[in-house]
Amino acid sequence: MPSFLSRSSFRVRWIAPAAGTLATSLALATAATAQQPAPAAGSARPVAAAAARSAPEKVTTVEGITEYRLANGLKVLLFPDPSRPTVTVNITYLVGSRHEGYGETGMAHLLEHLVFKGSTRHKDIPKELSERGARPNGTTWYDRTNYFETVAATDDNLAWALDLEADRMVNSFIAKKDLDSEFSVVRNEFEIGENSPGRVLLERIMSTAFLWHNYGKSTIGARSDVEGVPIERLKAFYQKYYQPDNAVLVVAGKFDEAKTLRLIQQKFGTIPKPVRSLAKGNLLYPTYTREPVQDGERLVTLKRVGDEQLVGVAYHVPALAHADNPAVQVRAGVLGERPNGRLYKALVESKLAAGASAFTFDLKEPGLLLGQANLRVEQNLDTARAVMLRTIDEVVTNAPTDDEVNRVKAALLKQVEQLLADPDQVGLTLTEYEASGDWRLFFLTRDRIEKVTAADVQRVAKAYLKPDNRTVGLFVPTKAPDRAEIPEALNASELMAGYKGRAAVAAGETFDATPANLDKRTRRVKLPNGMWLTLLPKSTRGANIYGDLVLRHGALESLQNRAVAGQLVGAMYNRGTTLRSRLAIKDTLDKLKATVTLGNTGSSSTASLQVKREQLAPTLRLVAEMLQKPAFDSTEFEQLRTQQLAAIEAGKSEPQAIAVTAFQRRLRTLPKGHPEYTPTIEESIEALKSVTRADLVKYHADFAGAQAGDLALVGDFDPDSVITLARELFGTWTAKSPWKPLPRQFAATDSATQVFETPDKQNAMFVAGQTFPLSDTDPDYAAMTIGAQIMGGGFLKSRMADRMRQKDGVSYAVGSQFSARPMDREAFALTFALYAPQNVDKVVTGFREELAKLIAEGVTQEELDQARQGWLREQQQQFANDNEVASTLVVHRRWERSYTTYEAKLADQIGKLTVADVNAALRKYLDPSKTFIVRAGDFVGAKKKAAEEEAKKKEAAKKG
Repeated sequence: MPSFLSRSSFRVRWIAPAAGTLATSLALATAATAQQPAPAAGSARPVAAAAARSAPEKVTTVEGITEYRLANGLKVLLFPDPSRPTVTVNITYLVGSRHEGYGETGMAHLLEHLVFKGSTRHKDIPKELSERGARPNGTTWYDRTNYFETVAATDDNLAWALDLEADRMVNSFIAKKDLDSEFSVVRNEFEIGENSPGRVLLERIMSTAFLWHNYGKSTIGARSDVEGVPIERLKAFYQKYYQPDNAVLVVAGKFDEAKTLRLIQQKFGTIPKPVRSLAKGNLLYPTYTREPVQDGERLVTLKRVGDEQLVGVAYHVPALAHADNPAVQVRAGVLGERPNGRLYKALVESKLAAGASAFTFDLKEPGLLLGQANLRVEQNLDTARAVMLRTIDEVVTNAPTDDEVNRVKAALLKQVEQLLADPDQVGLTLTEYEASGDWRLFFLTRDRIEKVTAADVQRVAKAYLKPDNRTVGLFVPTKAPDRAEIPEALNASELMAGYKGRAAVAAGETFDATPANLDKRTRRVKLPNGMWLTLLPKSTRGANIYGDLVLRHGALESLQNRAVAGQLVGAMYNRGTTLRSRLAIKDTLDKLKATVTLGNTGSSSTASLQVKREQLAPTLRLVAEMLQKPAFDSTEFEQLRTQQLAAIEAGKSEPQAIAVTAFQRRLRTLPKGHPEYTPTIEESIEALKSVTRADLVKYHADFAGAQAGDLALVGDFDPDSVITLARELFGTWTAKSPWKPLPRQFAATDSATQVFETPDKQNAMFVAGQTFPLSDTDPDYAAMTIGAQIMGGGFLKSRMADRMRQKDGVSYAVGSQFSARPMDREAFALTFALYAPQNVDKVVTGFREELAKLIAEGVTQEELDQARQGWLREQQQQFANDNEVASTLVVHRRWERSYTTYEAKLADQIGKLTVADVNAALRKYLDPSKTFIVRAGDFVGAKKKAAEEEAKKKEAAKKG
């Protein structure tokens, strides 16, 4: 199944990102799209000409990143890395929801959508992005809006990407017709968020904690503002903020620095610096609204349909640039880390909650430290809240230990090191810090975290974690309020004056990521027990290594009724071994600066890893220990069961979870007990309740072994040393029960429709699909791949996207997917859409009409050329990403393939496709009479609301 078909893939979980993450805003930022008009001609032209003649001014260089400034005010950051065959162009405007005025909430985000609608020189941006095989997006957050695209590192691609961003900086259309169609898409995005109690509760906490500051307003905006904003006001907002003197351009990846700087001057230097004045209404003021000191605990209560309970608490804390901020981040980690955080121990280990965490919003101006927990319905919310607040209050008197502080610091610093090894991510992260005052804050924050002591953490706890500074409770009159004074945000430019940073991370080799070279550099070795090693050594940035491990288990007969036990075995791998505890495993991984993810599908154990060269051997030893010697601790097992029950129960009323589960069950009908059977949500709950620790121990005893395994490594390592170590760790490890591939049997689908009512949910889910006999080696596979790309692939550019998003404006997320196995001739195609339930008829009609049109009229030569070009360029990016290569190498070995015998051959087939080939395949395999539909939403409620609104209109007409 594709990754989309995961029950939680569309669900915004209440448990937040890792505590204290240096770029929390990256993980929480809202993704979307945008547009705008050309500047007026006239007196600004001489200024533009003068700016174009002025050479960019070099400002500073820190750790391989150089800052330049153009005469028109544009800040430019260049981060060259010849070891990657891709380049990322990221333009960030220093405008976010913090800058919105009355009636303007959501305007920054709405612009982000419209800027993708076209500009003077780039009239169909989604089409261009798809043709280039780009990995693009746009995001809006409190302090900034950004647009980026990662493309293959060619001179043509870089010139195109810079021209795109330069043109839409001042020449986006921002047309009324586009606003009319797009505002409902944004509204649908709003509705998606409204389905999540966790997300809504977080918004309520923020809006209650901030009485006046715009950090209290959600970036998505108020529904009425999104629906009612005049196009003239939106244009004025665009023309004020989308200017070179309010923007930061980052180019990261493989490029020639001098040539690129000249190109940036050519593309952006001709844009005039705006004349800002009070009369023009375009002055850029610093935010002068200051949140008053909180003088008492506040309480917010949310009541909506749902199947889990949530409790949260927020404290005002200093801005990112403030010297106290790093200690506050570490304080959040001491509270929220899993499994050793104080909230986790107090709530989860005591079985008062299913999960608990803490994190910070690190922004340009004073933000928040938040703690939160999710509970199953039978757990006591009042008790959990009391214990949470008591645990936080106790940190003021119960100081953190050096071990607690060092553990959190190790995790935070590991994130920094891993991020510095990926120029694309560095390029995006730098602008998060620029939005907080200066991009160099990223490095200063790292330096400051290294120096944080237990005493620092205790000091900030006493300063800010006060009952009168939190939002969760009731107003309580008191004669002596104990208020927390939050320091002002600092001038980051003055703070960073003269800062030089450290030596830049060493870059790797210039690697030719072509099928022939990938195969040439790849080595396969078979261990004594039958396990395979696939090794691709190469010099990488930061000496990084990516790995992928698959250990296949059992056979159809031996795996019957054991899927849940297997999945829990995978979840228990990192919860302790017979040699070390769960906490010791986490500490070891942090010290090794390694990331290891383990799991189990029910019929195979999996692991992925990222590690540096010098720590590869101890990391592989730890992975072997986790796989071979799990402790299956009883307490950890019960905690895991509770957490998984909470996650599944939370989906009982969620349209996405309900629709996806039903779709999976119809897509592949299997008897209950089969290893790949899809249970109902209720069956999953019952299975989790009935599984025992003994079931997990028995599963591991029967199936643990490596004789049917594959380990692939890509990166900076010595292959001979790896082979010797792998023989020692895995070469004699065999399972008691042998592995045999699970048989597959094609079954055709029908045209039935299943409808599920989900009361009080403002967003609905639509999934439609069918199966057909086809493998990924059949002659028609290439044609179906491109046909599916045209139907619903690409970035906002496809038949389905054009219809449901661009034309009808009813869906924020819509697309199609196609998948075929390497054997068994079992394939499927699906289309999905998120939408408001009142638009269900438009969605169903749109899908049926577009499918019928695709089959009847076929695709055009232009569509074929665009889809083919986009697919081929996306394939090039897959070849360049080491983690994707590691995963592909495992698949290759399993099916006895290589890049030249499969990927290159498929690319050649796609390159030779004709319109007739694609149309013949689509007509051969796609059959509306065999397409089934599943939809879930509050359709009854939407119909009732529509009837009420119609009655009001008629009544108003009578009175009028």
